[in-house]
Amino acid sequence: MKPISELALQMESLSIYSGVLRQPVPKALLCLLWAAGLNAKALAAAWGGLVQALAEENAIEGFAQAVSQAVLYDENPFSLTAAKQSGAVPAGLREAAKRDLAVLTKAAAVTPQDILADCPFRDEVSVLHLPAWKTGEPSPYLCGTAEEAADKTAGFYRDHGCGMYAKYRAFIWRNHAILPVEHPDQTQMADLKEYQEPRRLVIDNTESFLNGLPANNCLLYGDRGTGKSSTVKAILNEYYSQGLRVIEMPKEFLMDFPDLVAQIARLPMKFIVFIDDLSFSKQDDTYASLKAVLEGGVAARPENTLIYATSNRRHLVRETFSDRMGDEVHRGDTIQESLSLADRFGLSVNFSLPSKEKYLAIVEELAKQRGLHAHIDRLKEEAEQWAIARGGRSPRCARQFMNSAEAKIKLSKKA
Repeated sequence: MKPISELALQMESLSIYSGVLRQPVPKALLCLLWAAGLNAKALAAAWGGLVQALAEENAIEGFAQAVSQAVLYDENPFSLTAAKQSGAVPAGLREAAKRDLAVLTKAAAVTPQDILADCPFRDEVSVLHLPAWKTGEPSPYLCGTAEEAADKTAGFYRDHGCGMYAKYRAFIWRNHAILPVEHPDQTQMADLKEYQEPRRLVIDNTESFLNGLPANNCLLYGDRGTGKSSTVKAILNEYYSQGLRVIEMPKEFLMDFPDLVAQIARLPMKFIVFIDDLSFSKQDDTYASLKAVLEGGVAARPENTLIYATSNRRHLVRETFSDRMGDEVHRGDTIQESLSLADRFGLSVNFSLPSKEKYLAIVEELAKQRGLHAHIDRLKEEAEQWAIARGGRSPRCARQFMNSAEAKIKLSKKA
Protein backbone atom coordinates (compact mmCIF):
# COMPACT_ATOMS: atom_id res chain seq x y z
CA MET A 1 0.00 0.00 0.00
CA LYS A 2 1.31 3.43 -0.90
CA PRO A 3 2.15 5.79 2.01
CA ILE A 4 -0.61 8.28 1.18
CA SER A 5 -3.27 5.56 0.99
CA GLU A 6 -1.94 4.06 4.22
CA LEU A 7 -2.23 7.43 5.97
CA ALA A 8 -5.79 7.80 4.68
CA LEU A 9 -6.67 4.41 6.15
CA GLN A 10 -5.03 5.32 9.46
CA MET A 11 -7.03 8.54 9.64
CA GLU A 12 -10.24 6.64 8.95
CA SER A 13 -9.42 4.40 11.93
CA LEU A 14 -9.15 7.25 14.45
CA SER A 15 -11.07 6.42 17.61
CA ILE A 16 -10.67 8.90 20.46
CA TYR A 17 -9.92 11.74 18.06
CA SER A 18 -12.42 10.76 15.38
CA GLY A 19 -14.19 14.08 15.92
CA VAL A 20 -11.19 15.84 14.36
CA LEU A 21 -12.33 14.50 10.98
CA ARG A 22 -15.42 16.70 11.21
CA GLN A 23 -13.23 19.81 11.24
CA PRO A 24 -12.77 21.52 7.84
CA VAL A 25 -9.01 21.09 7.30
CA PRO A 26 -8.60 17.45 8.48
CA LYS A 27 -11.82 16.52 6.66
CA ALA A 28 -10.56 18.08 3.42
CA LEU A 29 -7.14 16.44 3.88
CA LEU A 30 -8.67 12.98 4.24
CA CYS A 31 -10.73 13.57 1.11
CA LEU A 32 -7.56 14.53 -0.78
CA LEU A 33 -5.62 11.50 0.47
CA TRP A 34 -8.25 9.14 -0.91
CA ALA A 35 -8.62 11.13 -4.14
CA ALA A 36 -4.91 10.76 -4.82
CA GLY A 37 -5.55 7.12 -5.69
CA LEU A 38 -8.71 7.62 -7.77
CA ASN A 39 -8.44 9.86 -10.84
CA ALA A 40 -7.34 13.32 -11.95
CA LYS A 41 -10.82 14.80 -11.63
CA ALA A 42 -11.25 13.63 -8.04
CA LEU A 43 -7.76 14.82 -7.12
CA ALA A 44 -8.29 18.28 -8.63
CA ALA A 45 -11.60 18.75 -6.80
CA ALA A 46 -10.24 17.51 -3.47
CA TRP A 47 -7.10 19.63 -3.83
CA GLY A 48 -9.21 22.73 -4.32
CA GLY A 49 -11.33 21.78 -1.32
CA LEU A 50 -8.30 21.57 0.96
CA VAL A 51 -6.84 24.87 -0.22
CA GLN A 52 -10.22 26.54 0.27
CA ALA A 53 -10.48 25.14 3.83
CA LEU A 54 -6.98 26.40 4.59
CA ALA A 55 -7.75 29.82 3.14
CA GLU A 56 -10.89 30.16 5.27
CA GLU A 57 -8.78 29.51 8.36
CA ASN A 58 -5.97 31.76 7.13
CA ALA A 59 -3.68 28.72 7.19
CA ILE A 60 -2.28 28.36 3.67
CA GLU A 61 1.09 29.32 5.18
CA GLY A 62 0.63 27.01 8.17
CA PHE A 63 -1.06 23.72 7.30
CA ALA A 64 0.47 21.87 10.27
CA GLN A 65 -0.81 24.48 12.70
CA ALA A 66 -4.34 24.14 11.31
CA VAL A 67 -4.29 20.38 11.94
CA SER A 68 -2.81 20.98 15.39
CA GLN A 69 -5.59 23.42 16.28
CA ALA A 70 -8.21 20.84 15.33
CA VAL A 71 -6.52 18.34 17.64
CA LEU A 72 -6.11 20.69 20.60
CA TYR A 73 -9.69 21.95 20.44
CA ASP A 74 -11.32 18.53 20.05
CA GLU A 75 -13.66 17.49 22.84
CA ASN A 76 -13.32 13.77 23.48
CA PRO A 77 -13.02 11.36 26.43
CA PHE A 78 -9.24 11.90 26.65
CA SER A 79 -9.41 15.71 26.60
CA LEU A 80 -12.33 15.78 29.06
CA THR A 81 -10.61 13.40 31.48
CA ALA A 82 -7.28 15.22 31.28
CA ALA A 83 -8.96 18.59 31.81
CA LYS A 84 -10.57 17.52 35.07
CA GLN A 85 -7.18 17.46 36.83
CA SER A 86 -8.31 14.64 39.10
CA GLY A 87 -5.92 11.73 38.91
CA ALA A 88 -4.24 10.06 35.96
CA VAL A 89 -5.94 9.25 32.67
CA PRO A 90 -6.84 5.51 32.54
CA ALA A 91 -4.14 3.51 30.76
CA GLY A 92 -6.40 2.15 28.01
CA LEU A 93 -7.77 5.58 27.19
CA ARG A 94 -4.28 7.07 27.15
CA GLU A 95 -2.97 4.35 24.81
CA ALA A 96 -5.83 4.88 22.35
CA ALA A 97 -5.28 8.64 22.44
CA LYS A 98 -1.52 8.20 22.00
CA ARG A 99 -2.06 6.08 18.90
CA ASP A 100 -4.43 8.68 17.41
CA LEU A 101 -2.02 11.51 18.17
CA ALA A 102 0.75 9.66 16.33
CA VAL A 103 -1.49 9.40 13.24
CA LEU A 104 -2.52 13.06 13.42
CA THR A 105 1.06 14.22 13.89
CA LYS A 106 1.95 12.31 10.74
CA ALA A 107 -1.02 13.89 8.92
CA ALA A 108 0.09 17.37 10.01
CA ALA A 109 3.42 16.85 8.24
CA VAL A 110 1.96 16.12 4.80
CA THR A 111 3.26 18.33 1.98
CA PRO A 112 1.89 18.93 -1.54
CA GLN A 113 4.92 17.02 -2.84
CA ASP A 114 3.97 13.99 -0.71
CA ILE A 115 0.53 13.90 -2.31
CA LEU A 116 1.83 14.11 -5.87
CA ALA A 117 4.72 11.69 -5.31
CA ASP A 118 2.28 8.77 -4.82
CA CYS A 119 -0.20 9.93 -7.43
CA PRO A 120 -0.30 7.68 -10.56
CA PHE A 121 -1.64 10.53 -12.70
CA ARG A 122 0.55 13.38 -11.47
CA ASP A 123 1.55 14.22 -15.06
CA GLU A 124 -2.11 14.83 -15.91
CA VAL A 125 -2.61 17.33 -13.10
CA SER A 126 0.77 19.04 -13.52
CA VAL A 127 -0.68 21.27 -16.25
CA LEU A 128 -3.25 22.60 -13.72
CA HIS A 129 -0.59 24.41 -11.67
CA LEU A 130 -2.42 23.51 -8.49
CA PRO A 131 -1.87 26.00 -5.64
CA ALA A 132 0.49 24.76 -2.96
CA TRP A 133 0.31 25.18 0.78
CA LYS A 134 3.19 25.51 3.21
CA THR A 135 3.21 22.77 5.79
CA GLY A 136 5.25 24.57 8.44
CA GLU A 137 5.71 23.30 11.97
CA PRO A 138 2.96 21.74 14.08
CA SER A 139 2.07 23.00 17.53
CA PRO A 140 4.75 22.21 20.13
CA TYR A 141 2.15 20.06 21.86
CA LEU A 142 2.31 17.59 18.95
CA CYS A 143 6.09 17.54 18.62
CA GLY A 144 8.23 14.64 19.82
CA THR A 145 7.28 11.03 20.36
CA ALA A 146 3.68 9.86 20.74
CA GLU A 147 4.33 9.47 24.47
CA GLU A 148 5.52 13.05 24.71
CA ALA A 149 2.59 14.31 22.62
CA ALA A 150 0.14 12.56 24.95
CA ASP A 151 1.77 14.18 27.98
CA LYS A 152 1.86 17.64 26.43
CA THR A 153 -1.70 17.58 25.11
CA ALA A 154 -2.96 16.37 28.49
CA GLY A 155 -1.17 19.33 30.03
CA PHE A 156 -2.81 21.66 27.52
CA TYR A 157 -6.26 20.36 28.44
CA ARG A 158 -5.54 20.79 32.16
CA ASP A 159 -4.44 24.39 31.63
CA HIS A 160 -6.92 25.54 28.99
CA GLY A 161 -9.93 23.22 29.07
CA CYS A 162 -11.17 21.27 26.08
CA GLY A 163 -13.37 21.51 23.03
CA MET A 164 -14.74 24.88 22.02
CA TYR A 165 -14.32 25.99 25.64
CA ALA A 166 -10.55 25.89 25.13
CA LYS A 167 -10.77 27.97 21.97
CA TYR A 168 -13.31 30.55 23.12
CA ARG A 169 -14.00 32.39 26.36
CA ALA A 170 -17.45 33.91 25.78
CA PHE A 171 -20.65 32.19 24.63
CA ILE A 172 -24.32 32.94 24.14
CA TRP A 173 -27.37 30.71 24.58
CA ARG A 174 -29.40 30.68 21.39
CA ASN A 175 -31.77 28.15 19.79
CA HIS A 176 -31.22 25.68 22.64
CA ALA A 177 -27.48 25.62 22.01
CA ILE A 178 -24.35 27.21 23.45
CA LEU A 179 -22.71 29.17 20.66
CA PRO A 180 -19.22 30.69 20.82
CA VAL A 181 -18.70 34.44 20.51
CA GLU A 182 -16.00 34.94 17.90
CA HIS A 183 -15.15 38.50 18.93
CA PRO A 184 -15.87 39.04 22.65
CA ASP A 185 -15.77 42.41 24.37
CA GLN A 186 -12.14 43.23 25.23
CA THR A 187 -12.80 45.41 28.31
CA GLN A 188 -9.95 45.08 30.81
CA MET A 189 -9.86 45.88 34.52
CA ALA A 190 -7.51 48.76 33.75
CA ASP A 191 -10.22 50.34 31.59
CA LEU A 192 -12.64 50.61 34.54
CA LYS A 193 -12.10 53.66 36.70
CA GLU A 194 -13.26 54.24 40.29
CA TYR A 195 -15.90 51.92 41.87
CA GLN A 196 -13.09 49.86 43.42
CA GLU A 197 -15.11 48.79 46.47
CA PRO A 198 -18.19 47.30 44.73
CA ARG A 199 -15.99 45.80 42.02
CA ARG A 200 -13.77 44.17 44.66
CA LEU A 201 -16.81 42.36 46.09
CA VAL A 202 -17.54 40.81 42.69
CA ILE A 203 -13.87 39.96 42.11
CA ASP A 204 -13.49 38.29 45.52
CA ASN A 205 -16.62 36.22 44.92
CA THR A 206 -15.29 35.14 41.51
CA GLU A 207 -11.88 34.19 42.92
CA SER A 208 -13.55 32.07 45.61
CA PHE A 209 -15.55 30.33 42.88
CA LEU A 210 -12.42 29.62 40.80
CA ASN A 211 -10.61 28.24 43.84
CA GLY A 212 -13.36 25.78 44.68
CA LEU A 213 -14.55 27.76 47.72
CA PRO A 214 -18.15 28.71 48.53
CA ALA A 215 -19.38 31.50 46.27
CA ASN A 216 -22.69 33.24 45.64
CA ASN A 217 -24.87 34.10 42.71
CA CYS A 218 -24.39 37.83 42.20
CA LEU A 219 -26.72 40.72 41.36
CA LEU A 220 -25.05 43.91 40.16
CA TYR A 221 -27.69 46.62 40.37
CA GLY A 222 -27.84 50.37 40.15
CA ASP A 223 -27.97 53.30 37.77
CA ARG A 224 -27.43 52.97 34.05
CA GLY A 225 -23.94 53.44 32.66
CA THR A 226 -22.12 52.74 35.92
CA GLY A 227 -20.13 49.74 34.70
CA LYS A 228 -22.17 46.76 35.86
CA SER A 229 -21.96 44.78 32.61
CA SER A 230 -18.42 46.01 31.96
CA THR A 231 -17.37 44.59 35.32
CA VAL A 232 -18.54 41.10 34.32
CA LYS A 233 -16.79 41.37 30.93
CA ALA A 234 -13.55 42.57 32.52
CA ILE A 235 -13.66 39.73 35.05
CA LEU A 236 -13.94 37.24 32.20
CA ASN A 237 -10.90 38.73 30.45
CA GLU A 238 -8.95 38.81 33.72
CA TYR A 239 -9.64 35.21 34.77
CA TYR A 240 -10.11 33.44 31.44
CA SER A 241 -6.66 31.83 31.79
CA GLN A 242 -7.77 30.31 35.11
CA GLY A 243 -10.61 28.38 33.50
CA LEU A 244 -13.42 30.94 33.70
CA ARG A 245 -16.00 31.10 30.91
CA VAL A 246 -19.11 33.26 30.52
CA ILE A 247 -22.36 32.23 28.83
CA GLU A 248 -24.78 35.08 28.20
CA MET A 249 -28.38 33.98 28.59
CA PRO A 250 -31.11 36.41 27.46
CA LYS A 251 -33.79 36.85 30.09
CA GLU A 252 -36.53 35.52 27.85
CA PHE A 253 -34.77 32.13 27.69
CA LEU A 254 -34.48 31.56 31.45
CA MET A 255 -36.90 28.65 31.12
CA ASP A 256 -34.11 26.90 29.17
CA PHE A 257 -31.76 27.00 32.16
CA PRO A 258 -32.05 23.22 32.82
CA ASP A 259 -31.05 22.56 29.18
CA LEU A 260 -28.07 24.87 29.46
CA VAL A 261 -26.64 23.42 32.67
CA ALA A 262 -27.11 19.89 31.33
CA GLN A 263 -24.59 20.77 28.61
CA ILE A 264 -21.93 22.18 30.95
CA ALA A 265 -22.35 20.29 34.22
CA ARG A 266 -19.77 17.62 33.34
CA LEU A 267 -17.18 20.06 32.02
CA PRO A 268 -14.13 20.94 34.10
CA MET A 269 -14.25 24.70 33.46
CA LYS A 270 -16.03 27.24 35.67
CA PHE A 271 -19.00 29.02 34.11
CA ILE A 272 -20.76 32.29 34.85
CA VAL A 273 -24.23 32.40 33.33
CA PHE A 274 -24.62 36.11 32.62
CA ILE A 275 -28.10 37.70 32.50
CA ASP A 276 -27.81 41.32 31.43
CA ASP A 277 -30.36 44.04 32.14
CA LEU A 278 -32.63 41.83 34.21
CA SER A 279 -36.04 43.15 35.23
CA PHE A 280 -39.66 42.00 35.17
CA SER A 281 -42.84 43.93 34.52
CA LYS A 282 -44.79 41.21 36.32
CA GLN A 283 -44.35 37.74 37.76
CA ASP A 284 -44.26 35.88 34.46
CA ASP A 285 -42.90 32.46 33.52
CA THR A 286 -39.31 33.70 33.30
CA TYR A 287 -39.66 35.20 36.79
CA ALA A 288 -40.74 31.81 38.12
CA SER A 289 -37.88 30.09 36.28
CA LEU A 290 -35.25 32.38 37.81
CA LYS A 291 -36.81 32.00 41.25
CA ALA A 292 -36.58 28.20 40.94
CA VAL A 293 -32.96 28.35 39.82
CA LEU A 294 -31.92 30.68 42.64
CA GLU A 295 -33.74 28.67 45.27
CA GLY A 296 -32.24 25.39 44.09
CA GLY A 297 -35.18 23.56 42.59
CA VAL A 298 -35.08 20.34 40.63
CA ALA A 299 -32.97 22.09 37.98
CA ALA A 300 -30.49 23.53 40.46
CA ARG A 301 -27.26 24.89 39.06
CA PRO A 302 -24.23 22.57 39.14
CA GLU A 303 -21.15 23.33 41.24
CA ASN A 304 -19.22 24.66 38.25
CA THR A 305 -21.81 27.36 37.55
CA LEU A 306 -22.76 30.73 39.04
CA ILE A 307 -25.35 33.26 37.91
CA TYR A 308 -24.33 36.90 37.54
CA ALA A 309 -27.11 39.32 36.64
CA THR A 310 -27.22 43.07 36.11
CA SER A 311 -30.25 45.27 36.63
CA ASN A 312 -31.17 48.91 36.98
CA ARG A 313 -33.68 47.83 39.64
CA ARG A 314 -32.77 46.65 43.12
CA HIS A 315 -35.94 44.59 43.45
CA LEU A 316 -36.07 43.45 39.79
CA VAL A 317 -39.87 43.56 39.51
CA ARG A 318 -41.42 46.83 38.31
CA GLU A 319 -44.18 47.83 40.67
CA THR A 320 -46.90 50.51 40.30
CA PHE A 321 -49.23 52.08 42.84
CA SER A 322 -52.10 50.19 41.24
CA ASP A 323 -50.24 46.96 42.02
CA ARG A 324 -50.28 47.86 45.70
CA MET A 325 -53.98 48.74 45.63
CA GLY A 326 -55.19 45.57 43.90
CA ASP A 327 -58.10 43.47 45.13
CA GLU A 328 -56.09 40.38 46.05
CA VAL A 329 -56.93 39.17 49.58
CA HIS A 330 -53.32 38.48 50.53
CA ARG A 331 -51.76 41.15 48.35
CA GLY A 332 -49.08 41.84 50.96
CA ASP A 333 -47.69 38.34 50.52
CA THR A 334 -47.41 38.83 46.77
CA ILE A 335 -45.65 42.17 47.22
CA GLN A 336 -43.15 40.65 49.62
CA GLU A 337 -42.49 37.79 47.20
CA SER A 338 -41.77 40.26 44.42
CA LEU A 339 -39.43 42.32 46.56
CA SER A 340 -37.60 39.27 47.88
CA LEU A 341 -36.44 37.88 44.52
CA ALA A 342 -33.28 40.00 44.64
CA ASP A 343 -32.57 38.67 48.13
CA ARG A 344 -32.17 35.20 46.69
CA PHE A 345 -28.94 36.33 45.11
CA GLY A 346 -26.33 35.65 47.74
CA LEU A 347 -24.41 38.78 46.80
CA SER A 348 -26.00 42.09 45.75
CA VAL A 349 -23.65 44.90 44.76
CA ASN A 350 -24.75 48.49 44.17
CA PHE A 351 -23.32 50.71 41.41
CA SER A 352 -24.71 54.24 41.80
CA LEU A 353 -24.18 57.39 39.75
CA PRO A 354 -20.97 59.22 40.64
CA SER A 355 -20.73 62.63 42.25
CA LYS A 356 -19.32 65.48 40.19
CA GLU A 357 -15.91 64.97 41.82
CA LYS A 358 -15.87 61.24 41.10
CA TYR A 359 -17.08 61.81 37.54
CA LEU A 360 -14.26 64.25 36.86
CA ALA A 361 -11.79 61.87 38.51
CA ILE A 362 -12.87 59.21 36.02
CA VAL A 363 -12.32 61.65 33.15
CA GLU A 364 -8.87 62.49 34.48
CA GLU A 365 -7.87 58.84 34.84
CA LEU A 366 -9.05 58.09 31.31
CA ALA A 367 -7.14 61.10 29.97
CA LYS A 368 -3.94 59.88 31.64
CA GLN A 369 -4.47 56.36 30.33
CA ARG A 370 -4.80 57.72 26.79
CA GLY A 371 -1.72 59.94 27.05
CA LEU A 372 -3.63 63.22 27.14
CA HIS A 373 -2.00 64.64 30.28
CA ALA A 374 -1.52 68.09 28.76
CA HIS A 375 -5.23 68.53 28.09
CA ILE A 376 -6.66 67.41 31.44
CA ASP A 377 -7.90 70.79 32.72
CA ARG A 378 -9.71 71.59 29.49
CA LEU A 379 -11.08 68.07 29.20
CA LYS A 380 -12.59 68.25 32.70
CA GLU A 381 -14.38 71.47 31.83
CA GLU A 382 -15.74 70.06 28.60
CA ALA A 383 -16.68 66.76 30.26
CA GLU A 384 -19.01 68.53 32.68
CA GLN A 385 -20.72 70.32 29.80
CA TRP A 386 -21.02 67.00 27.96
CA ALA A 387 -22.69 65.39 30.99
CA ILE A 388 -25.15 68.26 31.46
CA ALA A 389 -26.15 68.07 27.80
CA ARG A 390 -26.82 64.34 28.15
CA GLY A 391 -28.79 64.45 31.36
CA GLY A 392 -26.35 63.09 33.92
CA ARG A 393 -22.90 61.90 34.90
CA SER A 394 -21.80 58.28 34.66
CA PRO A 395 -18.68 56.26 33.78
CA ARG A 396 -20.27 55.50 30.41
CA CYS A 397 -20.80 59.20 29.80
CA ALA A 398 -17.15 59.87 30.74
CA ARG A 399 -15.93 57.19 28.34
CA GLN A 400 -18.10 58.44 25.49
CA PHE A 401 -16.86 61.99 26.07
CA MET A 402 -13.24 60.85 26.06
CA ASN A 403 -13.73 58.93 22.80
CA SER A 404 -15.00 62.10 21.16
CA ALA A 405 -12.40 64.38 22.75
CA GLU A 406 -9.46 62.10 21.95
CA ALA A 407 -10.49 61.92 18.30
CA LYS A 408 -10.75 65.72 18.04
CA ILE A 409 -7.36 66.26 19.69
CA LYS A 410 -5.57 63.78 17.46
CA LEU A 411 -7.28 65.03 14.30
CA SER A 412 -6.27 68.61 15.11
CA LYS A 413 -2.63 67.53 15.41
CA LYS A 414 -2.76 66.05 11.91
CA ALA A 415 -4.22 69.24 10.41
